[in-house]
Amino acid sequence: MRHVTIIAEIGTSHGGDLEKAKELVLAAKEAGADCAKLQMVFADEIVHPLTGDVQLPGGAVPLFERFKSLEAPPEFYAEVKTYCESIGIEFLCSAFGVRSARILKSLGVGRMKIASPELNHVQLLREVARFNMPVILSTGVSTLGDIENAIAIVGVNRALLLHCITAYPAPEEQYNITLIPRLAGTFGVPVGVSDHSLDPVLVPSLSVVHGAVIIEKHFTLSRADGGLDDPIAQEPTQFARMCATVRRIEQIVAIDPENGSDKVIKEFAEEFGAERITSILGTGVKSLAAAESPHYLTTNRSIHALRTIEKGAVIRSEDIAVLRSEKKLRPGIRPEFRDVIVGRTATRDIPNGEGVTFDDVMTPVSE
Repeated sequence: MRHVTIIAEIGTSHGGDLEKAKELVLAAKEAGADCAKLQMVFADEIVHPLTGDVQLPGGAVPLFERFKSLEAPPEFYAEVKTYCESIGIEFLCSAFGVRSARILKSLGVGRMKIASPELNHVQLLREVARFNMPVILSTGVSTLGDIENAIAIVGVNRALLLHCITAYPAPEEQYNITLIPRLAGTFGVPVGVSDHSLDPVLVPSLSVVHGAVIIEKHFTLSRADGGLDDPIAQEPTQFARMCATVRRIEQIVAIDPENGSDKVIKEFAEEFGAERITSILGTGVKSLAAAESPHYLTTNRSIHALRTIEKGAVIRSEDIAVLRSEKKLRPGIRPEFRDVIVGRTATRDIPNGEGVTFDDVMTPVSE
């Protein structure tokens, strides 16, 4: 019988507290998760200090500073990994840059996780490809071309995709679950789902019916805990319900491979309404979801200035970084052009934090 891997996305819900991290891991294990996943955060690998604020229950907080407060030394993750092993749950962790990827490799992780905004971070993907280990790629706020490029870098034999919508929360009716088997067929890789919707069972269950091999969902001890993703995460009781439902559906499909999936869809249509189920299943056509399409350029990675680069200055490697733009800063050109930018002369002033564009480094051809 196919065993769907269930990942409890703890992320940074631990707030840097080792004991709370262990408490979250244990709660995830008891709820039925196969893996406990954290995020190795170094603020300067993700955003620029001038990127703007994030709204938290206590008010607006600079996003860079919020990420900075969540940084932890490698020893923290080593301790969590050891604890995971001691209770029989796999330790996973997202890398957001080359530094964090190398640390995770040194800790002996069995596979690497790349979040949706890093799907186009070619420098990170190239580094991870060198490790020769399985790579889980989330595919929110991406195009088929983005996915194809990422798989080409990490290798089709090592890649596993997670269909995702990069919105918090993600509207369940935009999840387009029937895309899962199409992605698997198109790219020849296993496909799962990373679910940011609020209902604990609908998207995960319908994903299993359509061949998902992984279910990832945010996990917290309490939605009121104040973590970045806690408001959309599942609490232990909800997560346990999801796990139990996924295991039940696995059995139904295994016992009746020909008709089991249809039975599950019919059951859910009767319980939740046929229209609701149909909307979640979608068309199977890959496109940016309405909830994420306005943020395609700002959520994904691009090249940003790390200082004010004056007109006439030669751009050095240390002057730029591959970062998320978020809401405040102008996006730059895609990460694969980083080496093209280095050594070029700025044709105009480039403000600190702003994205570097081709117009900033290329002299217009005179008419």
